[in-house]
Amino acid sequence: MRDAADFDEFYRATSARLLRFGYAVCGDLTEAQDLVQEAYTRAWSHWRTVAGHPNPEGWLRLVVARLATDRRRRLQRWRGVLLRTGPPAVGAPPGEDTVVLVAALRQLPVAHRQALALHYLFDLPVTDIASEIGVAVGTVKSWLSRGRAGLAAVLGEPAVAKEGDR
Repeated sequence: MRDAADFDEFYRATSARLLRFGYAVCGDLTEAQDLVQEAYTRAWSHWRTVAGHPNPEGWLRLVVARLATDRRRRLQRWRGVLLRTGPPAVGAPPGEDTVVLVAALRQLPVAHRQALALHYLFDLPVTDIASEIGVAVGTVKSWLSRGRAGLAAVLGEPAVAKEGDR
């Protein structure tokens, strides 16, 4: 079993220094926090080995430095791709109808939204939705019916039943 008290003591004694080191290595505080968190996660998962290391803090610094190097390499590859292909096209902002529909959907229970999305966005039949979610077919039918009625009430339109949901 790992000794949590030793790890906690080690963390308290080294975390501020390691964060300063990570910040110096990568130049971004948020990224440094992520790197240090990942290093401590790895230290905890290998705590017996790290605790027995002649310089556990040095081990952590090495992990942070390697993580920062890996990140830099990934970003360089990404920059290369952008230079070859150019930046991605700017997407059009959502239309007014989309904004209104999303706002209306947010007022429905999650189960109703999920059923509506699977049915109308992915064109899944009721039986497939029931199987994917793990509920009875009747439950999905009920969620679709209530979801449509809820949308109609929010949007101020009469509810329309769909033939396949009966």
